[in-house]
Amino acid sequence: MLKRAEKLGVTPMCGLEFEWFNFIETPQSWADKQGVGPTPLTPGMFGYSLLRAHHSRDYFKALAEEMEAFGVPIEGLHTETGPGVFEAAIVFSEALEAADRGVLFKAGAKEIAARFGIMPSFMAKWSQQYPGCSGHCHQSLSDGRKNVFFDAKGRNGMSKLFESYLAGQLTTLLEFAPMFWPTINSYKRLVDGFWAPVKPTWGIDNRTASFRVLTGSPKSTRLETRCPGSDVNSYLAVAACLAAGLDGIEQKLALTMRPIEGTNRGGEDVPRAPRTLIETTRVFRQSERARDWFGDEFVDHFAATREWEWRQWQDAVTDWERKRYFEII
Repeated sequence: MLKRAEKLGVTPMCGLEFEWFNFIETPQSWADKQGVGPTPLTPGMFGYSLLRAHHSRDYFKALAEEMEAFGVPIEGLHTETGPGVFEAAIVFSEALEAADRGVLFKAGAKEIAARFGIMPSFMAKWSQQYPGCSGHCHQSLSDGRKNVFFDAKGRNGMSKLFESYLAGQLTTLLEFAPMFWPTINSYKRLVDGFWAPVKPTWGIDNRTASFRVLTGSPKSTRLETRCPGSDVNSYLAVAACLAAGLDGIEQKLALTMRPIEGTNRGGEDVPRAPRTLIETTRVFRQSERARDWFGDEFVDHFAATREWEWRQWQDAVTDWERKRYFEII
């Protein structure tokens, strides 16, 4: 992706955000519970809470300070809505380093948490009762001197190049969906009314859209792709975002979709995303754009791994089935 960006004369800049739940568990206690009923670090729905951050201040402090020393600087760290949920915004950088930081952040968080008897989970949706966990990807493009997404005279402060990049994501990103919804569980997060966007829509500073446009200055203008969950492989998610956006630039796509307003108003006629891994994998395998950008070898191999994952799920007998059928069927 970076080589194709270079041919276009731009350098992608990215910043990742992760939400994750924290539990008072160890690998042994979790095994003893047989994967049922983890104990959250704190109770309640305390988003952006100073009180809950103070409750876990040693762990909180260690995350902030040790990640910095680990080469993963954190711009923001706070509690999110749900029992024991944190969110971290990692400082933006060039795209490859951003993906490195995403992978290192997850590994580092797990190692730091273990010292405090805490087990983080980056599952997209661990419980039906609570919101899922996102892995948002912020993006802009630089020509080496300036942010080429910004144009003070453009619509909404967006350059034509930014509009084409966004148009590419709107029209293409669902073809690459398994790269940012890679697990069976990823699709449990895609529930209407639970914050995770379920349609390829965009809006100006609108968090209910899949693509949130932020403008106002050369420094801050960027695209936030809000589709991915925190269960992503950072390299694949960033690659998918860049490929979709850069394809829009290569094709000189026009931004024809109007921005949504409020709580997804204006997106009523936009088809929602599929709800299963096998649906998106079939689209991905057949996508000519995916084969153009990622190559046949990657598409065939990655699609095969996702099809295998789906077969494992098809063979599984879940606690939902036992609760629903064991006695009454």
